[in-house]
Amino acid sequence: MAAVVVAATLLPAGGAQANGAGLRVPARYAQQRLDWQPCGGGSSLECARMTVPRDWHRPDAGVDLTVAVSRHRASSPAERRGVLMMAAGGPGASGLNRPEGFVKDEPAVGAAYDVVSFDQRGVGRSTHPVCQTDEEFQEFFAHDFRDRSPAAVQGVLARSRKLARDCQARSGGLLPYLTTEQTARDMDLFRSLLGAKKISYYGPSYATMLGAYYATLYPRRVERTVLDSNVGWSGSWEDFETGQPKSFQRRFEQDFLPWLAKYDAVYHYGRTVAQTKARWEARRRALAEHPVTVGSVVIGPNQLDNGTIQAVYNAKEGFPALASALVALDHGDGAGAPERQLVEKVFGSYLSPAFLAEFFSVTCNDTAWNRDVGHWVRQSAKDAAAQPLVGARELAFSSVCAYWPAATAPKVKVTGSGLPTTLMLNSVHDPATYYEAALRDHRALRGSRLVTVTGGGDHGQYRNGNACVDGIVSTYLLTGAAPKHDTTCAAGPLPVPAGPGAK
Repeated sequence: MAAVVVAATLLPAGGAQANGAGLRVPARYAQQRLDWQPCGGGSSLECARMTVPRDWHRPDAGVDLTVAVSRHRASSPAERRGVLMMAAGGPGASGLNRPEGFVKDEPAVGAAYDVVSFDQRGVGRSTHPVCQTDEEFQEFFAHDFRDRSPAAVQGVLARSRKLARDCQARSGGLLPYLTTEQTARDMDLFRSLLGAKKISYYGPSYATMLGAYYATLYPRRVERTVLDSNVGWSGSWEDFETGQPKSFQRRFEQDFLPWLAKYDAVYHYGRTVAQTKARWEARRRALAEHPVTVGSVVIGPNQLDNGTIQAVYNAKEGFPALASALVALDHGDGAGAPERQLVEKVFGSYLSPAFLAEFFSVTCNDTAWNRDVGHWVRQSAKDAAAQPLVGARELAFSSVCAYWPAATAPKVKVTGSGLPTTLMLNSVHDPATYYEAALRDHRALRGSRLVTVTGGGDHGQYRNGNACVDGIVSTYLLTGAAPKHDTTCAAGPLPVPAGPGAK
């Protein structure tokens, strides 16, 4: 969809406000006041509720939605330079409380900006869909995604079809309006109600797509934009997600397993990559034959995959926890209470039904997915064989979108036209937002500068302990000075585990 840029004007009371992207905002939305109150729970933030139309393209049709918003006022009013809007990744994660951690980590930025965020439509305290209960949803990740027997494949398809139908049946007509483009328009209403002519923006992961869409729809309302770990917004969700099996496998085999082998004296899991991989695979086969119950969690092969997938997002937090949990699994009934708690945490906490309700709504709605289920059976068989960590679950995820109602969301083509310099960040081995997609995004966003973090694969670069990255981003947000050319920062060292044998 081509973005039409018009001057923002205020019409007399009872009229509407033109919003910079060719749509008009009825006065009942444009003239509302945000009733800021303490967020509660010991938070330093203020929260409010914003009313938005269900469909920005037909604002008078359907019931209104609520978007929960938050802010942290600039701690140094004399130095205040504007509004920095944040958003969360996923899609499906909550952004409401994120300004608190942000200003704690970056006090200079928090002094200069009102840092604001929100739970996007479909998430958390905002109007959200309902798909399945926790108990119903457990079945989605039960069994073994690697099992390619006809009965197992049909079981995966049946569970994906049921999830898609449950979402549609239980969400009261909300699903078609949970899209990136609709959320970008919510963001501009939020900007307007804050009284800001322009905003700066920081977004990680999926929030890079929100930032890219917002900047394309409203280029004159953007001052500075940081897109951290880019989600492949220059193409389709289908293209992006079918690239993830390779990148997750790369991170697992080229980063985690060598690290695990390096610390064999600590974990005793094998001295070479081949040995550690073989032992991990043996553990997976054992769980397929005999799942293990720890606390309230039944750990089978898919749960081993779940914990491994989560752990490789961040080496410092994930690698030692995953390695210790693998060792604890080997201890079986002899594992102590702390080990059992770690196993339950690493392998028992994964994507919730609430998260995936939003995730599937956005990814299935934004993209006209291939709806040929046979195609996904064949494609997933190839990817499960070549890159099994994520390739094995490709059929389950892709077939949800194949069964989803046909996508109707307009496509926003990001070009960078009319924008100031955008700062982009990505590591070379990021498993989720892989570097190849970031390069495509960088080429699509004319005038952007890409900071490549070499020698690492963490997901999320700003505020991740890398002084080089933090310096570039904070300087850009505070002064507007971006690197003159694409540049690199070296990743920090991988974690050194505590315990005997660590060096």
